[in-house]
Amino acid sequence: MGEPIGRVVVIEDEQPVRDAILAALRAERFTATGFEDLPRPADVLALAPDLAILDVLLPSGNGFALARLLRERRELPIIFLTARDAVADRVAGLELGADDYLVKPFALEELMARVRAVLRRRGAIPQVLEVERVLVDEEHGFAARAGRELALTSTELRLLAFLMRHRGQALSKDQLLTQVWGYDAYDHNLVEVHISALRRKLETNGPRLIHTVRGIGYRFSP
Repeated sequence: MGEPIGRVVVIEDEQPVRDAILAALRAERFTATGFEDLPRPADVLALAPDLAILDVLLPSGNGFALARLLRERRELPIIFLTARDAVADRVAGLELGADDYLVKPFALEELMARVRAVLRRRGAIPQVLEVERVLVDEEHGFAARAGRELALTSTELRLLAFLMRHRGQALSKDQLLTQVWGYDAYDHNLVEVHISALRRKLETNGPRLIHTVRGIGYRFSP
C-alpha cells in the first residue's frame, strides 16, 4: 500500500462509528489509532499525530476539555464530531481553535475530504499528487497528463486521486464506491462507467495506467 502519508488519532465512543473512520483512514494510507473514551493528553501526543478527530460527547466528559489541554501543549489540528448541531457548540469548538466541525450523521467521504483539506492547509500532506506524469490538484479541481489538462468531472477527479494515492494496489469496486462516492453498497456499473470515461481521457496522452484486476477491481500502475 505504500508508505503512510500521516498519523491520525480518532477519539469516538461509538464503536461502529470509530471502526468505520479508522478503516476509511487506513484505506487512505493514514496510520490511525482509536480511543473509545477520553485519553490522557500525553497518550495522544505520544503518538505524534498530524490530526485528531474528536467526538464532543464522551462517557467520561466533554471533548472540548481534552481539546483545550491538547492545544496547551501543541498546535494540533482538530476536527470535532458531534450529534449536537447547536450554534453555541460549533462556536465553542471553533473558539478552541478547531479546524473543522462535522455533525453526525455524516458521510465518510465528506470526513475524509475534510481530513485531507485540513492537512493540506497545514502542509502535512502534499497539495498535489503526481505519478507517471499525471498530476492531480484536488484543492483546485485540476488534472493533467504529460502537461496537457484533462477535462475531468469532480467525481472522475476524486476517483483518479484515490487510485493514485493507492498506486500499485488492487482496489475492489466496493472500496471505490465507499471511498469515492461514500456508499456502502451500490451498483458496480457506476464504478465501471466512471473508470471507462477516466481511461478514455487519460489515454489520449499516453498508455493505459488503470488496469483491470480480474475478480477484484482496478489498479493504477504504469
